[in-house]
Amino acid sequence: MTTMLGVSFAGRAVLFVGGGAVAARRLPRLLADGALVTVVAPAVSSAVAELVASGRVAWTPRRVREDDLDGAWLVHAATGDRRTDAEVTQWCDARRILCVNTSDGAHGSARLTAETRSGDIVVGVASDTGVDPGRAARLRDAVAALLREGTLPLRRRRATRTGRVDLVGGGPGPIDLMTVRGRRLLAEADVVIADRLGPADELPAVLDPDVEIIDVGKRPGHHPVPQEQINELLITHARRGKRVVRLKGGDPFVFGRGGEELAACLAAGIAVEVVPGITSAIAVPQAAGIPVTHRGVSAGVHVVNGQAEITPTTLAALVDEAMTTVVLMGVAALPRLAAAALAAGADGDRPVAIVESGHTRAQRTTRATLATVAQRAAAAGVRNPAVIVIGDVTRADLLLGASAGERIGEARR
Repeated sequence: MTTMLGVSFAGRAVLFVGGGAVAARRLPRLLADGALVTVVAPAVSSAVAELVASGRVAWTPRRVREDDLDGAWLVHAATGDRRTDAEVTQWCDARRILCVNTSDGAHGSARLTAETRSGDIVVGVASDTGVDPGRAARLRDAVAALLREGTLPLRRRRATRTGRVDLVGGGPGPIDLMTVRGRRLLAEADVVIADRLGPADELPAVLDPDVEIIDVGKRPGHHPVPQEQINELLITHARRGKRVVRLKGGDPFVFGRGGEELAACLAAGIAVEVVPGITSAIAVPQAAGIPVTHRGVSAGVHVVNGQAEITPTTLAALVDEAMTTVVLMGVAALPRLAAAALAAGADGDRPVAIVESGHTRAQRTTRATLATVAQRAAAAGVRNPAVIVIGDVTRADLLLGASAGERIGEARR
């Protein structure tokens, strides 16, 4: 029988007898735990030698003696010689020191698990009888994949005194376009304060029923929850010991007011982290087969908040044929923006694409020119959420022909 324990070796002595490939694979784990590691071996591998040279590992260059075990909490025997490893194991048994015998792991008093981590969760896999590291590793990898997907129950069940806030970028829409860390934090959340964009619609299906979901989504001309109140919600729930995810569409720091929320949490003394997301400024055009930069066509990107004033820098980008201008939250401002660009000297034939509801089944692309885009958008009934792309990269025949965007969408579905 095998009893699995979570043991901390921080500040404690661990002895490696043998400095070959097995030791090289396992040393980093003990070092990451803060163990004080000594290797006893006549020679060591190049990987172990690097750890010795860095000062992280002490090396005694000779064969092992019994007194080398003095003060050790754990001994790892991996000399490649079964007789030597068995002798070290016997010394450990006599001294009541845990020992990993890699020559015959079933007869050592301890074994290292195949390990994976997710946040502060550590999952180890070991065989109860016999040793089958390949089997344990495959099972570990399967568990790790589920942890990355956020499909395992990661939420804490024991109340904590202090909470925290994670500002998580939800990406352009589908939940499987979130980062691995963002998805894992979502699975750990007690409270999710969500915008209307990103994967907000998928939350009820992927979260525990008792996770509180607070909708603070803003729509054009309709801001039901002011930013100051959103900041207060983050702080209030975190002070109650909750793990709070502020789920934002795209990236928290790209027109998402994430900087204001971070500053509010820091001022209140709340632990806070920012998890990047894929910004819709790049991802939504990509969904329609539009690269925001392309060799020989566009050498740079200018990203604009359509609700803001039109600056000289934006006008310069609109006139510059080597630049792509991407406008977020700009449907209502489109006539004003197009008129200003034309007045500044931009070519009226410059191509424009408007991509609505990118990365969803409702995705639609409307193509026009600067001179015609306002009328074309009105006639098509273009609505937010939409990303407007201005520049030669929007030409329908740029990549694989006029149907490139449609074929990309079909492959994605």
